[in-house]
Amino acid sequence: MDDVTAEQRWRVPGILPAAKLAGAVLLVALGLLFADGDPVRLALAALVALGLTVWGVRDLVVPVRLALDAAGITVVHGFAGHRRVPWDAVEAIAVDRRPRLGLSTETLEIDAGETLHLFGRYDLGASPEDVARALRAARTAAGGGPAGR
Repeated sequence: MDDVTAEQRWRVPGILPAAKLAGAVLLVALGLLFADGDPVRLALAALVALGLTVWGVRDLVVPVRLALDAAGITVVHGFAGHRRVPWDAVEAIAVDRRPRLGLSTETLEIDAGETLHLFGRYDLGASPEDVARALRAARTAAGGGPAGR
């Protein structure tokens, strides 16, 4: 990309909402199949399926979790809203790496003073390190702060 301040967007991969909704249908089917007349088992399966459905619908309604342009970033806020953060409000951009169960997880952290915005690989559809690099470059090009933090 030649212009680092051109608008970029990172979104939830399209397969995730489909997998969540399919998982919800599967849970209801398994609940019906194995409930054996027990309303608690069926209710538990339905409750977890409802949670998966809400989570999947959120991914469909608000697929873009993070966007940048020359003026700043736009982050997902609440269930289906967005919040605009100008570059001068962004204090730090970092990637947190943690080993868990033999795997390493990465989380993009955007410190905007009063708020901290966290994004994983499945929120962005890309490596948090790659996104952090793009954010730092855009912030530097816009004159919003140092590239390193």
